[in-house]
Amino acid sequence: MSDEVRFKNRAQAGQLLAQRLGMYAHRPDVVVLALPRGGVPVAFAVALALGVELDLLIVRKLGMPGQEEYAMGAIGSGGVRYLQPGFPGQMGVTAAQIDAVTAREAAEIVRRERKYRGNRPPVALRGRTVVLVDDGIATGSTMMAAVEVARQHGAGKVVVAVPVAPPDTAADMAQRVDQFVCLSTPLFFRAVSQWYREFDQTSDEEVQDLLAMAWRDQASRHANTMTKPDERNQHEANDRRGT
Repeated sequence: MSDEVRFKNRAQAGQLLAQRLGMYAHRPDVVVLALPRGGVPVAFAVALALGVELDLLIVRKLGMPGQEEYAMGAIGSGGVRYLQPGFPGQMGVTAAQIDAVTAREAAEIVRRERKYRGNRPPVALRGRTVVLVDDGIATGSTMMAAVEVARQHGAGKVVVAVPVAPPDTAADMAQRVDQFVCLSTPLFFRAVSQWYREFDQTSDEEVQDLLAMAWRDQASRHANTMTKPDERNQHEANDRRGT
């Protein structure tokens, strides 16, 4: 769909997005990576509906000094940095200023990694299909940093899936990844929030709760998978004994 869709909330947007990603359902080679914080409720709904693994990929926007809402670029785990064309230099922004903002946001990435993940190691991406999910895209800087992080870690296929994005950003993103899925590309796009009826700020606690639920479910599925061969061997042994 490409008309001006407004979503009820992030969870509903994720459920609708999952319908467009059905080809990835129940595939162990697929992992959904949420971009915290707002992308986590969307990605949780996607991963739950598809029955695939959920994890995090933390990236941070580099806000322009004095106009933090304007993205100069973004950074991600592992030292990846993506800058919008024209930076440094545009609007008088210097390389030193960009480096200062980068250092601040890198520290925030470390804080969030510790808070959300604890001692849990990042999921292995090498050779896998990685579905990057956020609640929407505006300039695309943050998502491009996420794409580069996924590629640096050896992703076999990179899919970007979002509920909403402006047409020009959507067209650009589609050229940069293996697959781009977007439910709505409205012409009069000002901000991601305008395309949701409910758009409360996602808290650290909500992120932690959703991840804990997803990871418990994944551990349970893994345990069930591991016990099945033993159960099959026991049945075969019983058959040989005639029991």
